[in-house]
Amino acid sequence: MRPELEVEIVSDEEMAIIEAALAAAAAARPLLSSAAVRGAATLSCAAFPPAGDIEDSAPPPRRSLLSRFRERRALSVTDITATEWCDKQMEFVLEHGKPERTEAMKAGSDRHAQLEQEVIERVDIAVRSAEESWAVKFMNFIIGSNQLLFNGMTRELPVIGVVEGSWMVGIIDELRMPMDGISFHPVLVDTKTRFKATIPSEAQKRNGRLQLMCYKYLWDNSISEKFPTENFFSYFDLNPNFLLSDDVKRYISSIGFNAQTFGDVLKYYKITCHTLSQSQEQLILRYELQEDHSLLEEYQFSYDAQWFKDQIQEAFNFWRGAREPKYVTEEEGWKCKFCKFAPSCPKMPSTSRC
Repeated sequence: MRPELEVEIVSDEEMAIIEAALAAAAAARPLLSSAAVRGAATLSCAAFPPAGDIEDSAPPPRRSLLSRFRERRALSVTDITATEWCDKQMEFVLEHGKPERTEAMKAGSDRHAQLEQEVIERVDIAVRSAEESWAVKFMNFIIGSNQLLFNGMTRELPVIGVVEGSWMVGIIDELRMPMDGISFHPVLVDTKTRFKATIPSEAQKRNGRLQLMCYKYLWDNSISEKFPTENFFSYFDLNPNFLLSDDVKRYISSIGFNAQTFGDVLKYYKITCHTLSQSQEQLILRYELQEDHSLLEEYQFSYDAQWFKDQIQEAFNFWRGAREPKYVTEEEGWKCKFCKFAPSCPKMPSTSRC
């Protein structure tokens, strides 16, 4: 009999994954690697001027984090999960910059890249506009969906949708077709690596559940709802008539599609969505040991629509400025020991303040 694994509150590798989520950009990583790179602005305490005299007029209301840091961009699923982990840490990351990549973070990324390479051949191609960057994402979805239907599995699948009135993007780690040959509803799976042979804490599992439920919502919404085309073009300031470059058109042609404009690619994407089925209610979180990729635990749970809605609304209240950022609960105060912003956090009693 296999000995019961010890439960560890948090490991260095798992904490690195949380930090990576905090730093993640909103744009999905394409199968067709894009050469376009965008910088991220950061703020420091010095960016805010000192208060004026009492006679001075009151400063204008501060813009929400959503408008300040995600204007004309979609929120990412990792934005949501990082917020659930700690509002205040998310705020610090946005205003003071993302953490440096650690060796554990790099190891986790390398494992996901290895899993992807097992089923996907990555092709590098330069893009010259936002329209071509989105065209790449939609083509990646089409390619991955076809692989799911014909081969029974795909990985690193980009998804996009509207959640609580805001655009959101994510990359589903893995989708599998059921092995019974009867059901056509794919199973969503997420694999997380751990530095030590321990199972994660409940807080980490809760965060993983929210992540997978976000993916399920985005996938199911793409399949069942009409894509809000005009809203999409308007929000992201995109031109459906934008002519694709020869490089992009050649690649699209090589996989059996004929697209001249960005709008052509979007039409193919919408047609593909109509051929797919909603995902299963059962979701799977896999935890494996980083050293040898042995399975530590496979955790299955059911999608909970009401719990998901409550979590999403709580996150959006933070992003939209409807409430002040919260600190972690006393029961989860151990998270602060691994937070690089703890010395500046008002929650910590003996810290230096900005």
